Amino acid sequence: MQIDFRIAPAAQWRTDALLVLRFEDDPATPAWLAEAAPWAASSRALADFRAKPRTTAVAYPPDADAPVARVVAAGLGKRAALDLETLRLAVAQAVRACRDLKVASVGLALEPVPALPDAGAAGDAGAADAEAVAHTLEEAVTAALLGLYRFETFKSAPENGMDAPGGGDGPDAPEALQVLCTAEPGPAARAAVARAEAAAAGVYLARDLVNTPANVATPSFLAETAETLGREHGFKVRVIEADEAEGMGMGCFAAVFQGSPEPAKLIVIDAAPKGAERERPLVFVGKGVTFDTGGISIKPSAKMDEMKGDMAGAAAVLGFFEALGRLGAPRRVVGILPCTENMPGGAATRPGDVVTSYAGKTVEIVNTDAEGRLLLCDALTFAAEFDPLAVVDLATLTGACLVALGTDVAAVFSANDLLAESIAELGARVGDLYWRMPLWDRYFESLKSDVADMKNVGPREGGAVNAALFLKQFAPASAPWAHLDIAGPAFATTATALTAKGGTGFGVRTLLALVTAWEGAR
Repeated sequence: MQIDFRIAPAAQWRTDALLVLRFEDDPATPAWLAEAAPWAASSRALADFRAKPRTTAVAYPPDADAPVARVVAAGLGKRAALDLETLRLAVAQAVRACRDLKVASVGLALEPVPALPDAGAAGDAGAADAEAVAHTLEEAVTAALLGLYRFETFKSAPENGMDAPGGGDGPDAPEALQVLCTAEPGPAARAAVARAEAAAAGVYLARDLVNTPANVATPSFLAETAETLGREHGFKVRVIEADEAEGMGMGCFAAVFQGSPEPAKLIVIDAAPKGAERERPLVFVGKGVTFDTGGISIKPSAKMDEMKGDMAGAAAVLGFFEALGRLGAPRRVVGILPCTENMPGGAATRPGDVVTSYAGKTVEIVNTDAEGRLLLCDALTFAAEFDPLAVVDLATLTGACLVALGTDVAAVFSANDLLAESIAELGARVGDLYWRMPLWDRYFESLKSDVADMKNVGPREGGAVNAALFLKQFAPASAPWAHLDIAGPAFATTATALTAKGGTGFGVRTLLALVTAWEGAR
């Protein structure tokens, strides 16, 4: 979708659909709308619209040649209860309604975009600072783009009826989104739209990767995706093959990949602005299990097809680098993606096997379905070699986290208060919700092994905490570390206005915000 600013008096705005965000307790026609579409004040459809959250209405002018061909109103509910998530859902639903109407251009007026308390300022748009309004605009534009996402790559006859299948926004999506202004919007607003476009592109890539079936989205496919990003954006990309990783001493990673004929890959992406190539980086580690059968500790067959999404952590990191490449890296960032299938077979790891990690610690693998922590532990040890400022790993790691927090919230584990709080606050600003979980060393007693330094699983109780404590043993001691268990929000089984069924791209925008905001231990 093409996104442009249209600067003109409201009476000169021309669009196939003008988005109007309405409050339940403010039915009056705003002055800018009366100027842009004089017929709106007498529209029965708009008069009858109650503006409750997640509702829309469409109104048409009496003159078919009117410059504003239709108004699509979206409900925001009560003004006092408005938050960014309500705004996102309203914009996404309105734009989806425009797609259903097959309109070519959509107009979003900048003037009424409110500055919300959780956007960085209190009060209405006229009294709030430009940055707060810009952030709300960024969220609105991002929501418009994410609401149009579809994944139809493998459909011979896509739902929209077009001949050629394709991922992302469908061929019948609006061609243009115009941000309508009566005056120059200023650099903050323009930068906000650029961030929105980049962020949406990153989320699209992450969603596409998770939604792509495992017979296509193999570790080699993820490596090729990383190399494409490197060529397009000037990143350094190194792909460590399975035999090299094993030769380096990554015995835990090897214990996962040795059962699969599909070659494993350890992908390293290094992005830095010119002159910053030797700076200490932020390091993001993403779990990349492209299909998880559970190995010898095989999973039940029900919903095993969803295990193509067990690489959502790696997908989020790749999506982040797509967004970063579009915006330009403000600092050095390194991504580490251990990618493999977890399969049963004659060469697969057996429950009870003992392996030696890259850190030299021995691990008794009592359950091969707890494989994510095995490949992550070697990747976290490897991360220390970059002398990082901070390390954050993302993984669909435990079903226990899903039970504890549900499908909308990810867990953040960290011994560093500043990093944990930063992730939670920044995530909330962009719609990624986190809840901090305990990381108490006393629980590690249950991970001690009779035959090795530790086991890879403990008791069922506290399963997500035990997994995080296992990873903690391998996190670099010289830098803050956080583990994000995204098992719940990474894969949607129910569609919303913002998210189709399947991959959500959760975490992409959190990482993008963290790169700009993190100052700890710099």
